[in-house]
Amino acid sequence: MNGTALYERPASPASWRIALPHSAAAVPVARALVRTALAELEHGADCDTAELLTAELVANAVEHTVGDSPIELVVELLPSGCQVEVHDPDPAPPGNLTRPDGREPDPWQEHGRGLLLIRALSSSCGHRPTESGKAVWFRLPTVPEQRRPA
Repeated sequence: MNGTALYERPASPASWRIALPHSAAAVPVARALVRTALAELEHGADCDTAELLTAELVANAVEHTVGDSPIELVVELLPSGCQVEVHDPDPAPPGNLTRPDGREPDPWQEHGRGLLLIRALSSSCGHRPTESGKAVWFRLPTVPEQRRPA
């Protein structure tokens, strides 16, 4: 991994926070952290969806911010599900995260679908300014435990 990852786990298992390198290497680390955090919920949110959306947020932060300042990932476990935030140093809000611009993504381009996925698959999403830039977040509800055959 390029750079160091500073890991901090608060005393309460309700949230996880990690500083990730400003590189593509941050994406698999973020996915693994989200999967580990959600494994602690008794009836957790959909891990696959959480990993996918987290990867999108981290990849966007790496691609659309300049410099080598770390990106911070925060995973908060809530009774109703989870909230994942990615903090980056750029104060500019993400393009069309909360309000679609009406254009369909170009089917021939690799880019342009990440925010659409976040809007479509999360129960809610948004962004907020922080002291050092912005935080972009999404929420996922818990998934009820499947009935088991008798």
